[in-house]
Amino acid sequence: MSDATYDVAIIGGGPAGSTAATLLARAGRRVFVFEREKFPRFHIGESLLPISMKTFTRLGVHEKFAQAGFMRKYGGEMASACSDEGVKFYFKDGYRSQTETSYQVPRAEFDQVLLDHAAENGAEVREQTSVKGIEFFADRADLEVQRKDAAPEKISARYVIDASGRHSVLGNHFKLKETYAHLQKISIFAHYEGVQADEGRDGTLTRQLRASDRWFWYIPLPQDRASIGVVLDTALFKQAKKSPEEFLEEALAEQPFLARRMTNARRVTPAYASADFSYRQSRLTGDRWMLAGDAAGFIDPVFSSGVFLALLAGEQCADTLDIVLDHPRRAPRLFAQYERLLRRAMKGYLRFVNAWYSKEFIEVFLYPQDVLQIPPAVNAVLGGNISGSFAIRWRMSAFYFIVWLQRYLPLCPRRTLVAPKTTPEPALRSAA
Repeated sequence: MSDATYDVAIIGGGPAGSTAATLLARAGRRVFVFEREKFPRFHIGESLLPISMKTFTRLGVHEKFAQAGFMRKYGGEMASACSDEGVKFYFKDGYRSQTETSYQVPRAEFDQVLLDHAAENGAEVREQTSVKGIEFFADRADLEVQRKDAAPEKISARYVIDASGRHSVLGNHFKLKETYAHLQKISIFAHYEGVQADEGRDGTLTRQLRASDRWFWYIPLPQDRASIGVVLDTALFKQAKKSPEEFLEEALAEQPFLARRMTNARRVTPAYASADFSYRQSRLTGDRWMLAGDAAGFIDPVFSSGVFLALLAGEQCADTLDIVLDHPRRAPRLFAQYERLLRRAMKGYLRFVNAWYSKEFIEVFLYPQDVLQIPPAVNAVLGGNISGSFAIRWRMSAFYFIVWLQRYLPLCPRRTLVAPKTTPEPALRSAA
């Protein structure tokens, strides 16, 4: 492999990297993917959005997803800690919906399917290989790569896509990372078996529970598993002085909406903690590089934006570079266009996330009124239509205005977001 020249080197084999690799390889480009880990590996971000279904169709992976047993997802439910029931939404009811379902996926298997698919389509893939250094020149980039237990090697590529996730090789190289000061959160999560599930399509719904100082997710997965976690300010977790396992167990037991589903549940993975995960990069492109997926930035996981933005970025990177490789002079305009598109999508999610962390958001959401088709527009955004048409944008502006007005006028019932006191649940069993 020494001194080999490729059209595109891709750092990272997650959804962004594998999507870009598949599309570029199909276009006849010589592509090399470097993944520092060995797949499959545990990951969260299991709930996918219907807007990504077109990308999956383009990649040609629906049949493989069916063979893997991935669960069809029909919508979601939001609830407040102070009430027994939430409000369900189904993707088919979204404003001018074109897709009724998405998927709930174990990320280890999902990412493996996508990376294997890239290799099957002609991309060269090397796992357990890290990028140790990178240097850019007028006509190429030189990467020093090292496979586990092997000597370093060098390759050259005309362009580089950094899809290395939060590790963000180029983000660190160019010192681009900027954190969101108001979103310094920590997520604590694990997989469980034996969680009580609803029948039919309701058994596929992602559920989000809003409490006064935190929120919870519940994502059903195939084979009787569920991903369950809590997100809160990092400072609150540190004040508790508890292990992730202890904190998660106690936090779940305090929420009747979740606890009643977990009477016979047992934890089958360690409890993981991920802190300070919301950030952006000050630049997303350079002369011979592009950032994609979590390497470009990550916003709070409340609306399942991570995989969607990764797939979007991977697809757009591939389409952009396929043109630029033949027409280098078009690079500045096309790179700028890519950056605008991705930032617009991230900005849309950031506004949604900021609204979510106000108490008024859940008060308005849990009191839906079919006025001006605002609920279907919110549903469409929850399905990933974040930039949307003008029809969606003005309805979302109206929704945000109602959320703001709710702060001063009780247009919807007020909620405490505090769970009622109950008899402590038995400790959750653990097989981890």
